[in-house]
Amino acid sequence: MNRPRARNALGNVLVGELLEALACLRQDQQVRVLLFRSGVKGVFCAGADLKEREQMSEAEVEVFVQRLRGLMNDIASSAVMGLIETTRGLLPGAGGTQRLPRCLGVALAKELIFTGRRLSGAEAQALGLVNHSVAQNEEGNAAYHRARALAQEILPQAPVAVRLGKVAIDRGMEVDIASGMAIEGMCYAQNIPTRDRLEGMAAFREKRLPRFVGE
Repeated sequence: MNRPRARNALGNVLVGELLEALACLRQDQQVRVLLFRSGVKGVFCAGADLKEREQMSEAEVEVFVQRLRGLMNDIASSAVMGLIETTRGLLPGAGGTQRLPRCLGVALAKELIFTGRRLSGAEAQALGLVNHSVAQNEEGNAAYHRARALAQEILPQAPVAVRLGKVAIDRGMEVDIASGMAIEGMCYAQNIPTRDRLEGMAAFREKRLPRFVGE
């Protein structure tokens, strides 16, 4: 994202560009890991573009929020962060009222949303809201380098198994555990006939690193 004057605020054009980029990447079988980063030093995203939204009609706001909600379903973001909408006379409309309770529990989610409190990276990590918190470097891209290191850990793993694991987790979180186990079973069954599963078993047996091909 690179809207320095707007601190990467999410307006119609940027949301549209991001959705288009994600749609293209979803069809690219060569893409294994996607890093979503800011091109503006010191800023990730200021949230929705409220100056733009102020000029929208109620119908336009509804359409925009639906598009933004769809975008947030595809990506997850979080150094100072928070759902501060109540301090602007709003409430989280891109999924925050649903994702935050599932991540932190209802009581803490209510406290953070009702107060509009901002959290540091260290506080967010302590709460389990983010996986990692890193000290900033002089270039301002410490988080990007940590994300690249994590991507390098994911890349050698079996692509189909990683993809199906993501499906099982994401869809399983939306249902009860019995239904989630059924979803896991269906994903597991889809992975059984893959070449990568056979390669993984062979590599284990032969005491060598596997050579996965994504099939």
